Amino acid sequence: MKWFITTLRQENCVGEYDYKVERQRKILEAEEWGGQVKAIHAHQLSSMWYDTRPEDTEKHSVLDTEYNDGLVERRLHTGEIVYFGERLFGDALVDAWETHNG
Repeated sequence: MKWFITTLRQENCVGEYDYKVERQRKILEAEEWGGQVKAIHAHQLSSMWYDTRPEDTEKHSVLDTEYNDGLVERRLHTGEIVYFGERLFGDALVDAWETHNG
């Protein structure tokens, strides 16, 4: 009987850690995916859905790089870099990654 109880306790511990290991694996994969480029836009439009700086495109083109984690990086002709959006972290990033990967 003592052996049976010890075995049950060990199995419960393994199951608990399986969940944590799987969650960490998903977080690492989602973080790698999140840092990848989703789209690149070279434009002179002031009507992009994320644009809160329409003055950037009044006279010059800009280069916007959109990442899977929600961040948009804008490079101006002056070399300045500005960011739009909010980067996803943790569960929100994992949810977006899982949605993307079906």
